[in-house]
Amino acid sequence: MPRSKTPATSATPAAPRRAADRIRDTAFDLFYKEGIRAIGVEEIVNRAGVTKPSLYRAYESKDELIADYLRDYDQRFRQRFEAPGAEHPDDPKAHLLAYLDYLAGRASSDGYRGCGLTNAVIEYPDPAHPAHQVGVQSKQALRDRLREMCGAMGARDPDELADGLLLLIEGSYVSGQTFGEGGPARVLGAAARCLIDASLAAKQF
Repeated sequence: MPRSKTPATSATPAAPRRAADRIRDTAFDLFYKEGIRAIGVEEIVNRAGVTKPSLYRAYESKDELIADYLRDYDQRFRQRFEAPGAEHPDDPKAHLLAYLDYLAGRASSDGYRGCGLTNAVIEYPDPAHPAHQVGVQSKQALRDRLREMCGAMGARDPDELADGLLLLIEGSYVSGQTFGEGGPARVLGAAARCLIDASLAAKQF
């Protein structure tokens, strides 16, 4: 008796992305590239291919969507910042410089729009606004992390070195948007090495 053939199964089509996910991804792209204030709800829903009620089911207001965008941005930043630690365990100097070399390349390329969190703090100077609060919280967390890393390096004054490095990082965000490819941001890693080496050398004497 011939065997019955098992009917070929076709690949299961990918499930359509939820409206909330499309809204979030579209807002992330638009807010970063064009600025938060410049983008209205109508443009977000049109680009995302959803309805306005869909947006307000996912987010009570544009401000809530903005805060969600910035929290997502912060999470992505932290992942990029900590990634070099996998290759440089127990070596905070190498970890930090690897990240700064990456940032130097990114910030000196055409089309760079700086840090979305820094941009949000500037766009929304009111300390009570959610965008300002999320941005400042992220920057404070970065400042604390840099202090921790500088202390682990054995810096003479970890707080001072951390603040100097933070100034370099924030400066790269702005100069990257101003000068683009070939701008001052390209020397971020070299400038950071000078600061770090000077601090470590000072402690030896």
